[in-house]
Amino acid sequence: KIREANIPYEVPERKELPQRLQSVLKVVYLIFNEGYSSSEGNTIVNISLAGEAIRLATLLAELLPDGEVFGLLALMLLHDSRRHARQDANGELITLEDQNRALWDQEQIRSGLAWLARALEMTPAAPYTLQASIAAAHAKAATASDTDWTRIARLYQVLYQRQPSPVIALNHAVAVAMRDTPEAGLKLLDQLAGHKAIQSYYLYHAARADLFRRSGDLAGARTAYQRALTLTQQGPEQRYLSRRLTALDSA
Repeated sequence: KIREANIPYEVPERKELPQRLQSVLKVVYLIFNEGYSSSEGNTIVNISLAGEAIRLATLLAELLPDGEVFGLLALMLLHDSRRHARQDANGELITLEDQNRALWDQEQIRSGLAWLARALEMTPAAPYTLQASIAAAHAKAATASDTDWTRIARLYQVLYQRQPSPVIALNHAVAVAMRDTPEAGLKLLDQLAGHKAIQSYYLYHAARADLFRRSGDLAGARTAYQRALTLTQQGPEQRYLSRRLTALDSA
């Protein structure tokens, strides 16, 4: 479109940068997300994409110091610090709960926490900073059982107030389930059933399946796992869900 319309490349004036910043941050985060968890194919992580997103955010932090730039950079560093623990030697998916935390990159975690501290001084309740605060709560937990789910649930609640979306509501429901009971989380997930977009989001059904499993409702878990399996195009995720289904059949 740019070529055919002969649209010239122009560097915006400095006064225009703030209004363009959110769009730039969104694109950088989309690049990172595709690198962090590929939307399809037979691998989970695309290291080059995730690394490029972090490089771009680092440049932004140097050239255009802003709280949300710092928050996004912190968020990506904290997520990426878990890269080596997210899959086994065969490339199979390992969930956060089961990851070997000794494999987490502590230097990246320290860097992420340092950028988060700078973000909190400037934009404590902005969306990327809030998400980075959630990632930090996971990064600081020595074991899965040490996770501060009360803080995470509260942060998701604030994030939803700032940026309401069914995906954030889904994450809040999972945090509530981990803080309280699977049934409490399922009740919140049921309230999302009317959102058309969420019905085609495989993580919604995977979350319901996991909470059904934890609550002892194996039939409900089986149905939800099967639905999630039909919605993901990523090989490791498909095999993970299939293993969960097999485990239910032998339970």
